[in-house]
Amino acid sequence: MDILQLIQSNLLTPIILFFLFGLVAARIKSDLKIPEAISEFLPIYLLAAIGLHGGIEMKNTGFENMLIPMLVAIGLSLLFTLNHYQILRRLGKFNIFDSYALASTYGAVGAVTFSVGLSFLKNQGVSSEGYLAAVLAVLEPVAFIMAIFLTNMAVSKQIKAKKKSFTTDDSSDVDIEVQNKTKLSQVLHESVTGKAIVILLGSIIIGYIIGEEGVGSIKIVFDEMFTGAIVIFMIEMGVIAGQRLDDIKKVGIFLTAFALIMPTFNGIIGVLVATVMGLSLGGAVMFGLLLASASFIAAPAVLRHAIPQANPSLYITSALGITFPYNIIVLLPIMFTISSILHTGEGSIDLFHYILKDLI
Repeated sequence: MDILQLIQSNLLTPIILFFLFGLVAARIKSDLKIPEAISEFLPIYLLAAIGLHGGIEMKNTGFENMLIPMLVAIGLSLLFTLNHYQILRRLGKFNIFDSYALASTYGAVGAVTFSVGLSFLKNQGVSSEGYLAAVLAVLEPVAFIMAIFLTNMAVSKQIKAKKKSFTTDDSSDVDIEVQNKTKLSQVLHESVTGKAIVILLGSIIIGYIIGEEGVGSIKIVFDEMFTGAIVIFMIEMGVIAGQRLDDIKKVGIFLTAFALIMPTFNGIIGVLVATVMGLSLGGAVMFGLLLASASFIAAPAVLRHAIPQANPSLYITSALGITFPYNIIVLLPIMFTISSILHTGEGSIDLFHYILKDLI
Protein backbone atom coordinates (compact mmCIF):
# COMPACT_ATOMS: atom_id res chain seq x y z
CA MET A 1 0.00 0.00 0.00
CA ASP A 2 1.49 3.37 -1.03
CA ILE A 3 1.31 6.63 0.91
CA LEU A 4 -1.77 8.04 -0.81
CA GLN A 5 -3.70 4.80 -0.37
CA LEU A 6 -2.69 4.67 3.28
CA ILE A 7 -3.84 8.26 3.83
CA GLN A 8 -7.17 7.46 2.16
CA SER A 9 -7.53 4.35 4.29
CA ASN A 10 -6.65 6.34 7.41
CA LEU A 11 -9.35 8.90 6.58
CA LEU A 12 -11.97 6.16 6.82
CA THR A 13 -11.01 4.96 10.30
CA PRO A 14 -13.41 5.73 13.17
CA ILE A 15 -10.93 8.01 14.95
CA ILE A 16 -10.41 10.31 11.96
CA LEU A 17 -14.08 10.25 10.95
CA PHE A 18 -15.22 11.25 14.44
CA PHE A 19 -12.59 14.00 14.52
CA LEU A 20 -13.88 15.34 11.19
CA PHE A 21 -17.44 14.97 12.50
CA GLY A 22 -16.62 17.19 15.47
CA LEU A 23 -14.91 19.69 13.19
CA VAL A 24 -17.95 19.89 10.90
CA ALA A 25 -20.27 20.23 13.90
CA ALA A 26 -18.26 23.24 15.07
CA ARG A 27 -18.30 24.84 11.62
CA ILE A 28 -22.10 24.58 11.29
CA LYS A 29 -22.43 26.21 14.72
CA SER A 30 -23.94 23.14 16.37
CA ASP A 31 -24.28 23.18 20.14
CA LEU A 32 -22.63 19.73 20.26
CA LYS A 33 -20.37 19.54 23.29
CA ILE A 34 -18.89 16.68 25.26
CA PRO A 35 -19.98 17.01 28.93
CA GLU A 36 -17.25 18.66 30.97
CA ALA A 37 -16.92 15.73 33.38
CA ILE A 38 -16.29 13.33 30.48
CA SER A 39 -13.87 15.67 28.69
CA GLU A 40 -11.82 15.91 31.89
CA PHE A 41 -11.95 12.17 32.49
CA LEU A 42 -10.94 10.94 29.01
CA PRO A 43 -7.38 12.42 28.93
CA ILE A 44 -6.73 10.91 32.36
CA TYR A 45 -8.00 7.53 31.17
CA LEU A 46 -5.93 7.61 27.98
CA LEU A 47 -2.75 8.57 29.83
CA ALA A 48 -3.38 5.89 32.46
CA ALA A 49 -3.81 3.25 29.75
CA ILE A 50 -0.64 4.37 27.94
CA GLY A 51 1.29 4.47 31.21
CA LEU A 52 0.19 1.00 32.32
CA HIS A 53 1.27 -0.59 29.05
CA GLY A 54 4.49 1.42 29.15
CA GLY A 55 5.32 0.24 32.66
CA ILE A 56 4.65 -3.39 31.77
CA GLU A 57 6.85 -3.09 28.68
CA MET A 58 9.60 -1.43 30.73
CA LYS A 59 9.57 -4.41 33.09
CA ASN A 60 9.75 -6.84 30.18
CA THR A 61 12.42 -4.89 28.31
CA GLY A 62 14.62 -3.66 31.15
CA PHE A 63 15.46 -0.04 31.89
CA GLU A 64 18.96 -0.36 30.47
CA ASN A 65 17.54 -1.20 27.02
CA MET A 66 15.41 1.95 26.87
CA LEU A 67 18.07 4.32 28.18
CA ILE A 68 19.69 5.07 24.81
CA PRO A 69 16.38 5.78 22.98
CA MET A 70 15.36 8.06 25.84
CA LEU A 71 18.63 10.01 25.83
CA VAL A 72 18.55 10.31 22.04
CA ALA A 73 14.96 11.56 22.17
CA ILE A 74 15.88 14.18 24.77
CA GLY A 75 18.86 15.32 22.71
CA LEU A 76 16.79 15.60 19.53
CA SER A 77 14.00 17.42 21.37
CA LEU A 78 16.43 20.04 22.68
CA LEU A 79 18.10 20.36 19.28
CA PHE A 80 14.78 20.76 17.49
CA THR A 81 13.59 23.34 20.04
CA LEU A 82 16.69 25.46 19.37
CA ASN A 83 16.20 25.00 15.64
CA HIS A 84 12.55 26.06 15.92
CA TYR A 85 13.55 29.21 17.76
CA GLN A 86 16.13 30.24 15.17
CA ILE A 87 13.66 29.74 12.32
CA LEU A 88 10.86 31.60 14.07
CA ARG A 89 13.06 34.45 15.26
CA ARG A 90 15.24 34.98 12.21
CA LEU A 91 12.97 33.98 9.32
CA GLY A 92 9.54 34.48 10.86
CA LYS A 93 10.55 37.72 12.63
CA PHE A 94 8.56 36.78 15.75
CA ASN A 95 9.50 38.48 19.01
CA ILE A 96 11.60 36.63 21.59
CA PHE A 97 8.66 35.55 23.73
CA ASP A 98 6.48 34.21 20.91
CA SER A 99 9.52 32.50 19.36
CA TYR A 100 10.42 30.63 22.54
CA ALA A 101 6.78 29.78 23.31
CA LEU A 102 6.24 28.33 19.84
CA ALA A 103 9.63 26.61 19.86
CA SER A 104 8.87 24.83 23.13
CA THR A 105 5.34 23.93 22.01
CA TYR A 106 6.82 22.11 19.02
CA GLY A 107 9.70 20.73 21.06
CA ALA A 108 7.33 19.16 23.58
CA VAL A 109 5.08 16.20 22.80
CA GLY A 110 1.36 15.65 22.38
CA ALA A 111 -0.09 12.86 24.51
CA VAL A 112 -3.33 12.88 22.51
CA THR A 113 -1.39 12.53 19.25
CA PHE A 114 0.55 9.66 20.83
CA SER A 115 -2.74 7.93 21.70
CA VAL A 116 -3.98 8.27 18.12
CA GLY A 117 -0.66 6.89 16.88
CA LEU A 118 -1.06 3.75 19.00
CA SER A 119 -4.55 3.22 17.62
CA PHE A 120 -3.28 3.78 14.06
CA LEU A 121 -0.64 1.07 14.50
CA LYS A 122 -3.24 -1.27 15.98
CA ASN A 123 -5.37 -0.83 12.85
CA GLN A 124 -2.32 -1.76 10.78
CA GLY A 125 -1.71 -4.86 12.89
CA VAL A 126 1.63 -3.49 14.10
CA SER A 127 2.94 -3.15 17.65
CA SER A 128 5.52 -0.78 19.11
CA GLU A 129 7.89 -0.64 22.05
CA GLY A 130 5.66 0.18 25.04
CA TYR A 131 8.49 1.86 26.94
CA LEU A 132 8.12 4.83 24.59
CA ALA A 133 5.40 5.95 27.00
CA ALA A 134 8.19 6.64 29.49
CA VAL A 135 9.99 8.70 26.83
CA LEU A 136 6.73 10.62 26.36
CA ALA A 137 6.64 11.43 30.08
CA VAL A 138 10.25 12.62 30.12
CA LEU A 139 10.03 14.74 26.97
CA GLU A 140 6.99 16.73 28.09
CA PRO A 141 8.80 19.12 30.47
CA VAL A 142 12.21 19.15 28.75
CA ALA A 143 11.45 21.64 25.97
CA PHE A 144 9.54 23.94 28.32
CA ILE A 145 12.37 24.09 30.84
CA MET A 146 14.97 24.92 28.20
CA ALA A 147 12.73 27.55 26.60
CA ILE A 148 12.09 29.26 29.94
CA PHE A 149 15.79 29.17 30.77
CA LEU A 150 16.71 30.78 27.45
CA THR A 151 13.87 33.31 27.76
CA ASN A 152 15.12 34.33 31.19
CA MET A 153 18.63 34.73 29.80
CA ALA A 154 17.31 36.95 27.00
CA VAL A 155 15.31 39.05 29.45
CA SER A 156 18.37 39.39 31.69
CA LYS A 157 20.39 40.72 28.76
CA GLN A 158 17.65 43.22 27.98
CA ILE A 159 17.54 44.33 31.59
CA LYS A 160 21.31 44.81 31.73
CA ALA A 161 21.19 46.82 28.52
CA LYS A 162 18.40 49.01 29.88
CA LYS A 163 20.23 49.55 33.15
CA LYS A 164 23.12 51.00 31.21
CA SER A 165 20.96 53.32 29.15
CA PHE A 166 18.35 54.32 31.73
CA THR A 167 18.90 56.90 34.45
CA THR A 168 18.27 56.06 38.08
CA ASP A 169 14.85 57.73 37.93
CA ASP A 170 13.72 55.37 35.18
CA SER A 171 14.90 52.19 36.90
CA SER A 172 11.35 51.31 38.02
CA ASP A 173 10.62 49.97 34.51
CA VAL A 174 13.57 47.64 34.85
CA ASP A 175 12.39 46.44 38.25
CA ILE A 176 9.02 45.54 36.74
CA GLU A 177 10.74 43.44 34.07
CA VAL A 178 12.87 41.71 36.70
CA GLN A 179 9.70 40.72 38.52
CA ASN A 180 8.31 39.29 35.28
CA LYS A 181 11.14 36.78 34.99
CA THR A 182 10.03 33.23 35.60
CA LYS A 183 11.83 31.00 38.05
CA LEU A 184 12.96 27.73 36.53
CA SER A 185 12.08 25.90 39.72
CA GLN A 186 8.49 27.10 39.36
CA VAL A 187 8.31 25.92 35.76
CA LEU A 188 9.84 22.56 36.66
CA HIS A 189 7.31 22.13 39.47
CA GLU A 190 4.36 23.04 37.24
CA SER A 191 5.59 20.76 34.45
CA VAL A 192 6.32 17.72 36.58
CA THR A 193 3.34 18.01 38.94
CA GLY A 194 0.77 18.73 36.24
CA LYS A 195 -1.99 16.13 36.18
CA ALA A 196 -0.92 14.78 32.77
CA ILE A 197 2.62 13.94 33.90
CA VAL A 198 1.51 12.73 37.34
CA ILE A 199 -1.05 10.26 35.96
CA LEU A 200 1.35 9.09 33.24
CA LEU A 201 4.31 8.55 35.58
CA GLY A 202 2.10 7.01 38.26
CA SER A 203 0.59 4.57 35.78
CA ILE A 204 4.05 3.64 34.43
CA ILE A 205 5.19 2.82 37.97
CA ILE A 206 2.04 0.79 38.67
CA GLY A 207 2.40 -1.06 35.37
CA TYR A 208 6.03 -1.83 36.19
CA ILE A 209 5.03 -3.20 39.61
CA ILE A 210 2.10 -5.37 38.56
CA GLY A 211 3.54 -6.64 35.27
CA GLU A 212 1.70 -8.88 32.82
CA GLU A 213 0.32 -11.04 35.64
CA GLY A 214 -1.41 -8.21 37.46
CA VAL A 215 -3.02 -6.43 34.52
CA GLY A 216 -5.40 -9.26 33.64
CA SER A 217 -8.23 -8.13 35.92
CA ILE A 218 -8.31 -4.61 34.42
CA LYS A 219 -7.33 -5.45 30.85
CA ILE A 220 -10.88 -5.05 29.55
CA VAL A 221 -10.91 -1.43 30.78
CA PHE A 222 -7.43 -0.32 29.77
CA ASP A 223 -7.03 -2.33 26.58
CA GLU A 224 -10.29 -3.20 24.86
CA MET A 225 -11.97 0.14 25.65
CA PHE A 226 -8.94 2.25 24.66
CA THR A 227 -9.91 2.89 21.02
CA GLY A 228 -13.51 3.68 21.97
CA ALA A 229 -12.34 6.31 24.44
CA ILE A 230 -10.12 7.93 21.81
CA VAL A 231 -13.06 8.07 19.40
CA ILE A 232 -15.20 10.01 21.90
CA PHE A 233 -12.29 12.29 22.75
CA MET A 234 -11.73 12.95 19.04
CA ILE A 235 -15.22 14.48 18.82
CA GLU A 236 -14.17 17.12 21.34
CA MET A 237 -10.81 17.65 19.63
CA GLY A 238 -12.65 18.12 16.35
CA VAL A 239 -15.03 20.64 17.88
CA ILE A 240 -12.17 22.64 19.39
CA ALA A 241 -10.14 22.48 16.18
CA GLY A 242 -13.20 23.60 14.20
CA GLN A 243 -13.62 26.59 16.48
CA ARG A 244 -9.97 27.48 15.87
CA LEU A 245 -10.10 27.39 12.08
CA ASP A 246 -10.94 31.09 11.83
CA ASP A 247 -7.85 31.89 13.89
CA ILE A 248 -5.59 30.29 11.27
CA LYS A 249 -5.86 33.50 9.24
CA LYS A 250 -4.42 35.38 12.21
CA VAL A 251 -1.31 33.22 12.57
CA GLY A 252 -0.19 34.05 9.03
CA ILE A 253 1.23 32.12 6.11
CA PHE A 254 4.69 31.68 7.66
CA LEU A 255 3.46 30.05 10.87
CA THR A 256 1.00 27.90 8.92
CA ALA A 257 3.89 26.62 6.77
CA PHE A 258 6.03 26.14 9.87
CA ALA A 259 3.24 24.11 11.54
CA LEU A 260 3.25 21.71 8.58
CA ILE A 261 6.88 21.57 7.50
CA MET A 262 8.65 21.27 10.87
CA PRO A 263 6.61 18.29 12.14
CA THR A 264 7.26 16.53 8.83
CA PHE A 265 11.00 17.16 9.07
CA ASN A 266 11.19 16.22 12.76
CA GLY A 267 9.05 13.13 12.31
CA ILE A 268 11.01 11.73 9.38
CA ILE A 269 14.30 12.36 11.18
CA GLY A 270 12.84 10.56 14.18
CA VAL A 271 11.86 7.53 12.09
CA LEU A 272 15.32 7.34 10.52
CA VAL A 273 17.14 7.67 13.85
CA ALA A 274 14.86 5.14 15.55
CA THR A 275 15.46 2.63 12.77
CA VAL A 276 19.23 3.05 13.15
CA MET A 277 18.84 2.43 16.91
CA GLY A 278 17.08 -0.84 16.16
CA LEU A 279 13.51 0.01 17.08
CA SER A 280 10.75 -1.99 15.43
CA LEU A 281 8.65 -0.75 12.52
CA GLY A 282 5.94 0.50 14.87
CA GLY A 283 8.47 1.78 17.40
CA ALA A 284 10.15 3.92 14.74
CA VAL A 285 6.76 5.43 13.80
CA MET A 286 5.95 6.25 17.42
CA PHE A 287 9.44 7.65 18.03
CA GLY A 288 9.00 9.87 14.99
CA LEU A 289 5.55 10.90 16.19
CA LEU A 290 6.97 11.92 19.57
CA LEU A 291 9.30 14.35 17.80
CA ALA A 292 6.69 15.50 15.28
CA SER A 293 3.81 16.21 17.64
CA ALA A 294 3.14 19.55 19.28
CA SER A 295 1.74 20.03 22.77
CA PHE A 296 -1.65 21.74 22.87
CA ILE A 297 -2.79 20.61 26.32
CA ALA A 298 0.29 20.97 28.55
CA ALA A 299 1.72 23.92 26.60
CA PRO A 300 -1.06 26.43 27.36
CA ALA A 301 -1.09 25.38 31.02
CA VAL A 302 2.65 25.95 31.42
CA LEU A 303 3.32 28.83 29.05
CA ARG A 304 0.56 31.14 30.23
CA HIS A 305 2.48 31.39 33.52
CA ALA A 306 6.01 30.76 32.27
CA ILE A 307 6.00 33.16 29.29
CA PRO A 308 2.97 35.40 29.88
CA GLN A 309 4.25 37.89 27.28
CA ALA A 310 3.70 35.33 24.49
CA ASN A 311 0.48 35.33 22.45
CA PRO A 312 -1.46 32.12 23.30
CA SER A 313 -3.50 32.25 20.08
CA LEU A 314 -0.30 31.61 18.11
CA TYR A 315 0.89 28.44 19.81
CA ILE A 316 -2.57 27.00 20.52
CA THR A 317 -3.99 27.60 17.05
CA SER A 318 -0.90 26.35 15.20
CA ALA A 319 -0.56 23.21 17.37
CA LEU A 320 -4.22 22.22 17.61
CA GLY A 321 -5.76 23.77 14.50
CA ILE A 322 -3.00 22.92 12.01
CA THR A 323 -0.40 20.43 13.23
CA PHE A 324 -2.67 18.00 15.08
CA PRO A 325 -5.03 17.27 12.14
CA TYR A 326 -2.09 17.11 9.75
CA ASN A 327 -0.18 14.68 11.97
CA ILE A 328 -3.02 12.22 12.52
CA ILE A 329 -4.39 12.31 8.96
CA VAL A 330 -1.32 12.76 6.73
CA LEU A 331 1.98 12.48 8.59
CA LEU A 332 1.25 9.20 10.39
CA PRO A 333 0.73 7.32 7.09
CA ILE A 334 3.85 8.97 5.64
CA MET A 335 6.02 7.91 8.58
CA PHE A 336 4.49 4.42 8.57
CA THR A 337 5.32 4.01 4.88
CA ILE A 338 8.89 5.23 5.38
CA SER A 339 9.39 2.95 8.37
CA SER A 340 7.92 -0.02 6.45
CA ILE A 341 10.34 0.52 3.57
CA LEU A 342 13.33 0.96 5.88
CA HIS A 343 12.48 -2.23 7.76
CA THR A 344 12.13 -4.26 4.58
CA GLY A 345 15.64 -3.22 3.56
CA GLU A 346 14.87 -1.73 0.17
CA GLY A 347 17.56 0.91 0.61
CA SER A 348 17.64 4.67 0.87
CA ILE A 349 17.62 5.32 -2.90
CA ASP A 350 14.46 3.29 -3.38
CA LEU A 351 12.98 4.96 -0.30
CA PHE A 352 13.26 8.51 -1.59
CA HIS A 353 12.22 7.45 -5.09
CA TYR A 354 9.15 5.78 -3.60
CA ILE A 355 8.21 8.86 -1.55
CA LEU A 356 8.68 11.30 -4.42
CA LYS A 357 6.67 9.08 -6.78
CA ASP A 358 3.64 9.25 -4.49
CA LEU A 359 3.89 12.90 -3.50
CA ILE A 360 4.49 14.44 -6.94
